[in-house]
Amino acid sequence: MSVALVSAVIHTGISLAAGLTFFLVTVAGDYSWFARIGGAVWVFALCMIILMPTITPWLRDRMKNQGDGWPRPQAKESQNAPQDR
Repeated sequence: MSVALVSAVIHTGISLAAGLTFFLVTVAGDYSWFARIGGAVWVFALCMIILMPTITPWLRDRMKNQGDGWPRPQAKESQNAPQDR
């Protein structure tokens, strides 16, 4: 998978969850539908603006030089193995 595709799925999903959370919280209050929907769209847009430039570089660094892109467990050095000093 490409970094761009995975990054887009992650930041879009988080932004949708934030917008939906805002909408659900405002349903309990005494707000107009225009305010609820407009606020949810606003929260979604702001989350996208914030998350796009932060998640993509983080994910690119994480996926660099790791084959399919997901972290591998690091081999632990044996305590009995000789160490170069």
